[in-house]
Amino acid sequence: MSPSVSIVIPYTPLSAPAASRFARALAQRNETEVILVGDGPLDAPSSPNVQVIPGVAGKGVAIRTALDRVKGGITVLQDADGAYSLESCEALCRPIQEDRADAVFGNRAGTGLGASVLADRALGQITRFVTDVTLTDPLCGQRAFRTEALKSVALTSDDDAVDAEIVVKLAAQLYRLAEVPVGLDTPPHQPLASQWSRLRTLVRYATVRDDADNQHEGYTTLERMDGANNYNAWLGQRFREHLGRRVLEIGAGIGTITEKLEPGLELLIALEVDRFYVDRLKNKFRGRPHVRPYLSDVALADWESLKAERLDTIVLSNVLEHIPDDASAVRRFRQILPPGGRVVVLVPALPRLFGSIDEAVGHHRRYTKEGLLQVLEGNGFEVETLEWMNLVGVPGWFMNSRVMRRRSVPKLQLKVYDRLAPLFAKAESRVTLPVGMSLFAVARATGGAQ
Repeated sequence: MSPSVSIVIPYTPLSAPAASRFARALAQRNETEVILVGDGPLDAPSSPNVQVIPGVAGKGVAIRTALDRVKGGITVLQDADGAYSLESCEALCRPIQEDRADAVFGNRAGTGLGASVLADRALGQITRFVTDVTLTDPLCGQRAFRTEALKSVALTSDDDAVDAEIVVKLAAQLYRLAEVPVGLDTPPHQPLASQWSRLRTLVRYATVRDDADNQHEGYTTLERMDGANNYNAWLGQRFREHLGRRVLEIGAGIGTITEKLEPGLELLIALEVDRFYVDRLKNKFRGRPHVRPYLSDVALADWESLKAERLDTIVLSNVLEHIPDDASAVRRFRQILPPGGRVVVLVPALPRLFGSIDEAVGHHRRYTKEGLLQVLEGNGFEVETLEWMNLVGVPGWFMNSRVMRRRSVPKLQLKVYDRLAPLFAKAESRVTLPVGMSLFAVARATGGAQ
């Protein structure tokens, strides 16, 4: 039978004695798997539940190597530092065993003001800024993870920077993070080189790299838009004014708008074609059974099963422009909605704005009012509302996407824009815009399916 808990202890020649002491103490726990991985001489106990993987230099490399061997459903990452007490491991694992968290970090609050702890606290502040997590001590040397969650993140750091990378990537994949108090027997020791490595990594993820290591084009823009809280609240309010109780969201992405739609709904099916995003949706809405992520292309979805869900509203937030045959997709929507059911759509507008960012995120087109009206009313819907939105965003998009040929929206510009979004929303609610960066439409299904 596989062990329920695996404890991974990376070590260096300097920390090998502490790793050996931990291993001897854990060797008596037959239900616990212990994996010691690192470089340098090690006096490890001979026990069936203790594995030693020598000749591995670098903490990041050690953790990746150990994860290939882990069998337990919970993995504890334990620094080989005698300051930590193994008695804390049970408390770290409990929230995961009770399915209240996917990762649990130790909190060394009240453990003194040693130089290493102070440096970790300062880096913790930076970590919270970069990731938006609420953890008090995100770089603690005692952490427990649902093994499946830890294995799902692609760790690339070879050295101690892996500590920061783990937090960044777990937070970005929307896993549930928690913390519990842990005691220290003595002040911990973290070399200065380790702290610098963590800092460089945090700065890199805050500025030039996303949590997918820039390997998934288009995700950077989605991730940055997810942090535009005021703008997203504005869009969410517009959508919610027209929702029924049983909603299908097409192209849910990483759940930015899904989260705004969800409160109070009886059912929300979040359809998304990219498994990279569906995995994040499952993490984000874990424990909310009325939100159901659904992996499928629009063209290949099981529309008969969707029709049986008695949906009354279909939402597309900046999605219709991604679908090659938008008219065919709208006909599909009409087939599963009852007469009077609604489709609520936000699309990018003004074909002259089409540029490099549109290409990066996979847009096939930007719409005119006439074009959007034609694709909706020509395929079984009667348009009730068709309005321009976001006039102020036009100059910035034109400069970034057409003139400067950027592939994503600059983070600083987006943050400044988001601060002003409530003012823009209030102003636009009082006037009829002559033009805008987006078009917002609400259309009702006509009497007969097309």
